[in-house]
Amino acid sequence: MKIRISRIVLYAVLILLAIFYLIPIYIMVVTAMKSFSEVSLKTMWNLPSKLSFESFRTAWLGSTKGGFRGLSGSFLNSVLLVVPAATISAMLGSMNGYVLTKWKFRGSNILFPIILFGMFIPYQSILIPLVRALQEFHIYGSIPGLILVHIVYGIPITTLIFRNYYITVPTELVEASKIDGASFLGIYRWVIFPLSTPGFAVAMIWQFTSIWNDFLFGLIVTPNPKSQPITVALNNLAGSYIVQWNVQIAGALLTALPPLLIYIFLGRFFLRGLLAGSLKG
Repeated sequence: MKIRISRIVLYAVLILLAIFYLIPIYIMVVTAMKSFSEVSLKTMWNLPSKLSFESFRTAWLGSTKGGFRGLSGSFLNSVLLVVPAATISAMLGSMNGYVLTKWKFRGSNILFPIILFGMFIPYQSILIPLVRALQEFHIYGSIPGLILVHIVYGIPITTLIFRNYYITVPTELVEASKIDGASFLGIYRWVIFPLSTPGFAVAMIWQFTSIWNDFLFGLIVTPNPKSQPITVALNNLAGSYIVQWNVQIAGALLTALPPLLIYIFLGRFFLRGLLAGSLKG
């Protein structure tokens, strides 16, 4: 009986916490469904008088009257940015983790902390040399330039993820492959890589979310609106004359939708990767 009561109390607390955390989502959804005339702090809890998706349409396509561009073009920019940046940074992190765990060499214990140090460098401290470097490479203001930035900044965290995951892979597999005559890349291709699914799940989801939600690099590296990611375009939905809060909130929901879907459908792989030891060690 006591166990049953404690379980009921536990579920009640969890439900209350879930409601508490979902309240902002409720307000965002009902506000996005309202017309601009209905948006008010006094009535923000009220349901819209009629169901309308006009705010989402305006946020997606833009408005000539409001003087702002929609999110449609920037959404494609973010897709073109996130997919290669997350994939390449995860691949580089995987190879780094493989080298640092299965191929001991002089200075390997020093190299890993040096790579890891990149995680603690504030973005703001390197903006000027970053812009100058991208200008020298003639990729400043472009999506390839932004991809390069996120690949470089993603290497430390992906290296950490894969290094801690590969520690759990038996070294005997690598030793046996060496005896069989497998090369450095052959061992990675045929032994390590097929075992890396949990690590890639964690690294790819982590990188996808981080890159998709980034604002600072998108603002600084791509000043041209035609090349800006969706987070920068969302900031520009304010318009030139008035702030249409229903449109901005609808834009925020559209911007947050891809990461949300990723965690809904792939979250179990993320948790499996964590439990498999990809962030332990």
